[in-house]
Amino acid sequence: MTYRAFRRSAALAFAVVSVGSLILAGCASNTGSSNGATALTWFINPDVGNADASKGGQATLAKECSQASGGKYQINVQLLPNSASDQRTQLLRRLAAGDTGMDLMSVDPAFSTEFAAAGYFAPIPAGSESDFTQDRVQSSIDASTFKGKLVAVPFWANTQLLWYKKSVAQQAGLDMTKPVTWEQLIAAAQQTNKQIGVQAMLYEGYSVWINALITGAGGAIVKNPDATYSDIQMGLDSDAGRKAAAIISKIATSGVGGPAVGSSDETASLNLFQSPNGGFLVNWPYTYGAIADPKVKADVGAAIYPQTVAGTASRPPFGGIEIAVGSKSRHVDLSYQAASCITNEQHQAAYMAASGNPASRKAAYDDAAVLKAFPNGIAALIRTSLDAAAPRPLTPYWGDISTALQQRFSPPTSVTERTPAEAQKFIVDVLNGKALL
Repeated sequence: MTYRAFRRSAALAFAVVSVGSLILAGCASNTGSSNGATALTWFINPDVGNADASKGGQATLAKECSQASGGKYQINVQLLPNSASDQRTQLLRRLAAGDTGMDLMSVDPAFSTEFAAAGYFAPIPAGSESDFTQDRVQSSIDASTFKGKLVAVPFWANTQLLWYKKSVAQQAGLDMTKPVTWEQLIAAAQQTNKQIGVQAMLYEGYSVWINALITGAGGAIVKNPDATYSDIQMGLDSDAGRKAAAIISKIATSGVGGPAVGSSDETASLNLFQSPNGGFLVNWPYTYGAIADPKVKADVGAAIYPQTVAGTASRPPFGGIEIAVGSKSRHVDLSYQAASCITNEQHQAAYMAASGNPASRKAAYDDAAVLKAFPNGIAALIRTSLDAAAPRPLTPYWGDISTALQQRFSPPTSVTERTPAEAQKFIVDVLNGKALL
């Protein structure tokens, strides 16, 4: 079976599974509200940095923009699963089935190209692109673009920082005002008998780490992301891929990644960092606000993402969320009006300060509430990191490439110098219908 036929079969399967739930979803999202306003449904991802939606999460933005619309629309939120992979699956099922209630969606940028290539997004209204790109960091614009056209609205633009305990770095003799390498971190952790928090569970976060290591070495998992599956050129079997594998292997097998590195996600790695054994951590900016112990927080510093190769600037992971409108939505114009309100400067700054998730708007980083939430130069560091950030390959096939990548690099203790070549062959076979995930 070719990859194209496989994708068609998968879409049909998703549609069949979804029929029952979509009937209810369509009814809920396309009826009018009690006050006569048009009801819009916004499928939101969990606000990782702040689980209490009453304190500035996406549900709060929905309420405020509904009120600001003057009765034109009422935004109702539907919560997506926790993991990005599960979010992709649920959205894909609904979109493939032609759900008319997909008015607004919070979409991980890793999957927006896949959805756009399938025609699942309603086009940005003519003349609105400048509104949705104005004052945005370039990395968020690039991640929201497909074939030269903006296909989604930049909402928040995430990146990872290197978090460290000042006492541990000092004990190890590391100058954190200068870039440090992964090798230096490993040596520092071994010297101080501390551990490094990473994300290496079988999920999308592991692909984020692998991609950052490879791009930081000047490589690319996919060399030509615009290519079709039959012409795609992989860059895993390379010096950059082997350097990434060597770092993963050393962290996993030396013990500095913690006792359960193969089941570590963002939350687990943050918990490890906050423990007495923690010394270093790569994680998203919500980390700072999530540290509850004031003694630990007072000892925490932040720096730019570690270098894969000494002297070569790191390429921090790019993440975040974009807002897209479903192509079958019955309220495309109103949905884009709502997206404009959700992502205006005021809401971007308020959301970043409350949730800990960075804004895509540059002006937000000078907001007083943001500077209070990210003191000691951390706000500026996030902004700098976003300038250097590298997205995961913006290919329509990333969902399957990522799953195959995770499988071949798991568990992390099994990774060797042969893993990149083995993973590359498996991915190519999957794309060409010669292997199944």
